[in-house]
Amino acid sequence: MGIEVCRAVQASHDMELVAMVDQGDWLFNASDAGAQVLVDFTNPDVVMDHVHWAVDQGINMVVGTSGFTESRLERIRGWLALKPEVGVMIAPNFAIGAVLMMEFAARAARFFESTEIIEMHHPSKVDAPSGTAMRTAAIVAEARAAVSMGSMPDATKDEAAGARGAEIDGVRIHSVRAAGLVAHQEILFGTTGETLTIRHDSYERASFMPGVLMAVRAIVDRPGLTIGLESLLD
Repeated sequence: MGIEVCRAVQASHDMELVAMVDQGDWLFNASDAGAQVLVDFTNPDVVMDHVHWAVDQGINMVVGTSGFTESRLERIRGWLALKPEVGVMIAPNFAIGAVLMMEFAARAARFFESTEIIEMHHPSKVDAPSGTAMRTAAIVAEARAAVSMGSMPDATKDEAAGARGAEIDGVRIHSVRAAGLVAHQEILFGTTGETLTIRHDSYERASFMPGVLMAVRAIVDRPGLTIGLESLLD
């Protein structure tokens, strides 16, 4: 993903790639080069240190790394409170189609009794469920709560461990990791007599780059913490 971001920035007419920081490199290479925005696609173990460093340096940040819990987001808000001019955008998915998928899911959720999510990724992905699936579950749960929908029907009593997936905000998520996959998600909605399936597929990492560049352009004028690309689509 980092290589793809570098290529996308180099190909854009309104940006300049001033630094590339790989594992083990000196982070100050970015600040020494005068970077205005730092893009992070690393891993959950190190991303918080990177965000803290960037905010402390007064560098805006666009983050595509997974693993952000509410407690982590609160810590970032605390750091940003000390640097009110800095913006950080954290997006679970930068594919425009994936963002639209989540918007469509929010609209559909209140009309169906049941919702389950199946997310499918390459076997090198280190976290499960994916950040996109967890964000989708939260969006679905919010939409259901807004119309006072109760728990989803499920009479399962005898269950092999993991057979029903993880339960996030009352929504079941099933994670698949297999060679040949890149990034895919399917949301299955069901009610009496009908089902609706919303699916998004990313077949190559270049599909995320329009969203990354959109975020880089926007974050310099959006101080504070922004979650997701939804607010940028208009």
